[in-house]
Amino acid sequence: MKARVHVMLKPGVLDPQGAAIGHALGALGFEGVQGVRQGKVIELDLAEGVGEEAVRAMCEQLLANTVIESYQVEMLG
Repeated sequence: MKARVHVMLKPGVLDPQGAAIGHALGALGFEGVQGVRQGKVIELDLAEGVGEEAVRAMCEQLLANTVIESYQVEMLG
């Protein structure tokens, strides 16, 4: 079983990497990008019997800084 965790900064939290990406896209001539938020994706290979609840516990304890980040868990069968 695999799980994919999407981690993003919460709305309102300053995202300097996203701002730098947005600036670079403009400098490269890409128009119309009004904002960029940068995040991370973590893929986990799980042993049989490890479920979504365990993955959420991993996120709460290590994979996401829940003070400034939100996360979504996607179980991939």
